[in-house]
Amino acid sequence: MSKVFKELGHFKIGIFFIVVTVIGNVAASLALPAYLSTIINQSIPNKDIAQIISIGGTMLNFVLLGAICNVATGYFSSKVSMGLGKNMRSKIFKKIQYFSQSEFDHFSTSSLITRTNNDIIQVQNFVNMMLRVSLMAPFMFVGGIIMALNKSATMSMILLISMPVMVVVVLLISRYATPLSQKMQEKIDKINLVTREKLTGVRVARAFGTEDYETERFREVNLDFMNNSIKMNTLMGAMSPVLSLVLYATTVALIAFGGYQIVMTINGVMIGDVIAVIQYVMQIMMSVMLLSMIFVMYPRASVSASRINEVMDTIEAIQDPEQPATTPETKGTLEFRNVSFKFDGADHEVLKNISFKSNPGEVTAIIGSTGSGKSVLVNLIPRFYDVTEGEILVDGINIKNYKLEELRKKIGYVPQKAFLFKGTISDNIQFGDVNASSGRIEEAIRIAQSYDFVTQKEGGFEAPIAQGGSNVSGGQKQRLAIARAIVRKPEIYIFDDSFSALDFKTDSALRSALMKEAVDATVMLVAQRVSTIMHADRILVIENGKCVGIGKHDELLKSCEVYKEIVYSQLSKEEA
Repeated sequence: MSKVFKELGHFKIGIFFIVVTVIGNVAASLALPAYLSTIINQSIPNKDIAQIISIGGTMLNFVLLGAICNVATGYFSSKVSMGLGKNMRSKIFKKIQYFSQSEFDHFSTSSLITRTNNDIIQVQNFVNMMLRVSLMAPFMFVGGIIMALNKSATMSMILLISMPVMVVVVLLISRYATPLSQKMQEKIDKINLVTREKLTGVRVARAFGTEDYETERFREVNLDFMNNSIKMNTLMGAMSPVLSLVLYATTVALIAFGGYQIVMTINGVMIGDVIAVIQYVMQIMMSVMLLSMIFVMYPRASVSASRINEVMDTIEAIQDPEQPATTPETKGTLEFRNVSFKFDGADHEVLKNISFKSNPGEVTAIIGSTGSGKSVLVNLIPRFYDVTEGEILVDGINIKNYKLEELRKKIGYVPQKAFLFKGTISDNIQFGDVNASSGRIEEAIRIAQSYDFVTQKEGGFEAPIAQGGSNVSGGQKQRLAIARAIVRKPEIYIFDDSFSALDFKTDSALRSALMKEAVDATVMLVAQRVSTIMHADRILVIENGKCVGIGKHDELLKSCEVYKEIVYSQLSKEEA
């Protein structure tokens, strides 16, 4: 929580006003019993109507002051806590933008969503309550004791019994509620995980008829969260009636003891003094009850703050160099030198000693069995992961010496799973180049063989795209993703099995148009279809992370058994 308190330093003016309004509210609350005591002890016995009206008017002014200060405290505390939440949410979102794939592998997507939303809500609610209560309670506690002792020191001694009882109750309940509170965020993570999987894979669940299984999965995590919440809320719910019982017992004791002193005329105690002391004691004990809420909220807020700090303190595995390289004059050359890679914590390398060089105007294709490491290889180029051994050079410079922004500007990347953002078709194409003109967008769409279906849509280029591109087919989604890469005119194109959803005719037309567009660019093409890559300038055959063959189609048919098996599994000898 220390970092949260540091963040509050940005809201010094708001906190200053909170302190001022809290003091005003406490002062008004403490003044009222004293004036009421004066009316009961003096004005009523003397039948001094003028004094009653005068003191009553003063009390109304204090009530008004207290109300204004209370509203102002609520306003400023909300402004500070919500502002804190906004800043933290923005910082986490910005931090996540620069996470490498390694960090996403460490933090699950559902957990990051929980940390960005629910965890921050827990922290800002705690801060809101803390600013309103933790500042007011000490003032009310100390001021109440001073005023109570001033009215009757003997009656105030009852607090020596009731206060320890309240403290013990708070500590006991907090002891059992804290571990339950700490588990809440983890259980919300599980709910988000199951919900996200269900919504993302809803078509698969329907296709295989696993709705009941998914419902049972959600029921289990939901029930687990509910049971934990019931236990925690039961303990927290028990606190209020127990503390209220102590409060009312104290009030009864004060009335009895005060009445005895009045009847026996001990220490000159009067009815007004008894009423004033009762009110001060209630204010003192209410401040303790309010503080107890802080103690209950703190564990969960503390866990949430730790989870937020865990994200903020994560050092990205892939960062900009301290002294970035200047962009060279050569454009589009790509070279792998003895590149090996393995995932963090893995026992075996995914890629082993890969070497090749591709120049502008050349197409380098990668083919291999499923799980051989093809996608990992091309994901190393934009530094989604960093190589374990060896180096990758773009335009003769190690990619680790580029600023990430500069490196990725050189690349037009089409992922294996095409993804579109909510917006319009034009908006999605402009993700490749925000400054792209309408003419360039249309050109990119034509090259990607998307012009016909785009213009047939209502709205054309401004036709809406649903979240994730759910309102277009798989092939249309792939072609729009390809257009997004084309529009930026990159030096290096990376197509990670990006033609799999296209029919042979569209595939051929798209590749033909693309080769004319990318005549001065390097093209990296991952594919499963032999027909897609057989005309490439260079084909890498990957098997179990190793390059078992490199060359042109005809050369590999003669020299690489793995490639020959792949080709003849798809084509006849005449077609090959």
